[in-house]
Amino acid sequence: MGLLEKGLQADIARFFEEDDLQGNAYYLSELPERIVECHLKIKSDLRLCGLPYFIAAFNFLGGNLNYEQFKKHEGKEFTKGEVISFSLPFSIALTGERVALNLLQRASAVATYTSEFVNLARSSHIRILDTRKTTPGLRSLEKYAVRVGGGFNHRFSQADVWMIKDNHKTYFGGLRPAWEFFQKMQTHYQSIVVEIHSLEELKLAIELGVKHVMLDNFSLETIKKAIDLKTAGMTIEISGGVKLNNIEQYFIKGVDAISIGALTHSAPHVDLSMKIKNLHIGTSKDSYEF
Repeated sequence: MGLLEKGLQADIARFFEEDDLQGNAYYLSELPERIVECHLKIKSDLRLCGLPYFIAAFNFLGGNLNYEQFKKHEGKEFTKGEVISFSLPFSIALTGERVALNLLQRASAVATYTSEFVNLARSSHIRILDTRKTTPGLRSLEKYAVRVGGGFNHRFSQADVWMIKDNHKTYFGGLRPAWEFFQKMQTHYQSIVVEIHSLEELKLAIELGVKHVMLDNFSLETIKKAIDLKTAGMTIEISGGVKLNNIEQYFIKGVDAISIGALTHSAPHVDLSMKIKNLHIGTSKDSYEF
């Protein structure tokens, strides 16, 4: 078992606990263990993502799949109708397929959607970022999928990068006292990002020495004015209302990144299934779709 798979073990155990793996010991003991041929069927055009989770799910149950044999497929664009084949004991294939497929489908959906934004932004050199608007329990998977899709992670938690948002400013009484509070919380190498809501607030942020700002729901005209104020070493991130059908208008020189919550909260579904073939019967009609 590689380091990556070891790192996923706690999550995989939790997913199978949710699936009530332990609920019927007699059923588990009676499932046939003969080797079957498994066919992962691509049923929609997609960027395949999540194979480490897919493999780890089967191996958690006692499978012996080697991720290195699947690695060439991770992040690859597939078209509807393509198939990836491998072998497992029937008991493990049947018991693990739903958890494995659910994880693979979710990751592939996020990676596929992210890649659409990244492809549009490629010529602009602007980075596409995710947000913390992730599915509870699946943040690691979804943020991994954003990276496979060509995007970048914004932050993983509230505390790895401090981000001063509107609610902080409301509570502390403005940007300056909020900035002073988070500077006291800051570790030596930790960054602070400030959500900016007006040009006046941006000017104050520059006065305070803020290096990373996120312009929240700025109009195109106001974004251009904000860029005129940009100082050396400052990064400008755009956020709010950016979609596939309007992202190109935000490709403005001086913008460093665009964060898009929809990468994880609104990625369209992709379709995958798994079929098996009983090698001990050997007829094509004995192939069933789960």
